[in-house]
Amino acid sequence: MHSLAALAVLGLLVAIHETGHFLAATCQGIRVSSFSIGLGPVLVGWRRRGIRFALRAIPIGGYVAFPDSETEEEIHAQDPDLFRNRPLPQRALVIAAGVLANLIFAWVVLLAQGAMYGVPDGITASAGIVVTAVSPDSPAAVAGLEPGDHVVAVNGQPLGQGDEAVKTIITAVQTHPDMPLTLQLDGGDGPRERQVTPRLDEGTSRIGTQLQPYGMSRYRPVEGVGEWLATASQGFWTITTNTLAGYGQLLTHFQTTARQLGGPVRIVEVGARLAQQGGASLLLFTALISINLAVLNALPLPALDGGQMVLLLWEGLRGQPLPERWTLAVNRLGFALLLGLVGVLMVRDTSQLDILKSWLPR
Repeated sequence: MHSLAALAVLGLLVAIHETGHFLAATCQGIRVSSFSIGLGPVLVGWRRRGIRFALRAIPIGGYVAFPDSETEEEIHAQDPDLFRNRPLPQRALVIAAGVLANLIFAWVVLLAQGAMYGVPDGITASAGIVVTAVSPDSPAAVAGLEPGDHVVAVNGQPLGQGDEAVKTIITAVQTHPDMPLTLQLDGGDGPRERQVTPRLDEGTSRIGTQLQPYGMSRYRPVEGVGEWLATASQGFWTITTNTLAGYGQLLTHFQTTARQLGGPVRIVEVGARLAQQGGASLLLFTALISINLAVLNALPLPALDGGQMVLLLWEGLRGQPLPERWTLAVNRLGFALLLGLVGVLMVRDTSQLDILKSWLPR
């Protein structure tokens, strides 16, 4: 059930993104021919006001199509309601609307979290930390650490609670490069141990994990509208800046950071774990993924919204439309590369799921 909740969140965010494009177009009188959520064969489809709506079999992505991007001989090339015949600012608004929709929705979700659960008031901490992510081929992965592991001690030293527990293990990792550390784990089967050897990476000792204090987030009622709005806005800004910083790290330290990339399967897995912690965590996950989806689509890559904006900018500087065959080839190539990347990530993420590990050859 928790995985279904995470998958539903992912589908909802794609729908929000495509609805942004759809509304920006239709509100300006631009003709839309189809609106699809997902890719591949149509599961459910219907027509309304000349627009074909469809829910497709593969729950990844979606699109809004315009008549001038399809083969429709009855469409007159000079029709003022065609997307390609509209002024650049109107087309730019349609392209940007998906990103804006995801950003606005994330802020609304954080407002809903505050209204329903209150504002964060620390963590009801228990001893230790929880591993939230493990990079492939990292020292932690080699040692057998997995997301969800509860670490309570390092080299026999109890970690304590809250942020101090995280600081303790980070200090131990940074002061023991190329030296084995014994991590004591607590779980339903009793205490276990893992030996992990931190690895020097660009001058810093790392084990390749993401950590957070072990415990449940604690909330208290908001003290007025001002605190409610300020907390949601601060949370939105923090998530956005951290997301941008993460993409910046990907550009400046690609070889190290690329191993931490995750696809749809990893997203659903993380979302399922957060859904187990309650509605407040699921709403935070929703806001986080919505902002990530917005930033990802804003990248200046073919087939993404940012790439379309680059083509519009080029057209504006050129003073005339770009050759249609050329733009179509660029978009198709970008789309193929994007699907290939998603496929690789899905295969890699699926192979790392706990439920499949016993099926794979060792």
